Amino acid sequence: MEADGDLESGRDARLAARRQAMDLLARREHARAELAAKLKKRDHDAETVEVVLDTLIDDGLLSNARYARAVVAAKSARGIGPVRIRAELAALEVADAEIESAIDEAEVDWSALAESARVKRFGAALPDDFPARAKQMRFLQRRGFDADQLRSAFDD
Repeated sequence: MEADGDLESGRDARLAARRQAMDLLARREHARAELAAKLKKRDHDAETVEVVLDTLIDDGLLSNARYARAVVAAKSARGIGPVRIRAELAALEVADAEIESAIDEAEVDWSALAESARVKRFGAALPDDFPARAKQMRFLQRRGFDADQLRSAFDD
């Protein structure tokens, strides 16, 4: 009899975890690792969380690739470069292939985005002296642009 009770409580735990996961996914896309952390924080055990996440992936409701595309679109719209986007996605355990695919599919002109971010922050005039130029370059590096994109942001 106890085995039936354990089975039912396990089913209830999975149902509750799935319901919370669906609530979170209804608001925005999540990476698998991010969603797992949120569910564990809400007192679901690791085994239940893994089963629920596997089911959500099988059902097509959770996808790291889709999450990566959403992040690239949102971050690039805010003037964030590909280096920083890669690092943020990698920190959430999104596969490198999914990250590269999302960045390639984004069809963003990263050099133009770097220049736009520089102009928005510092104005259209190019810096006259080295310290001002270095300050602007550091700003763009923190934003996640690589050396080629930095150079193109300062070309006339």
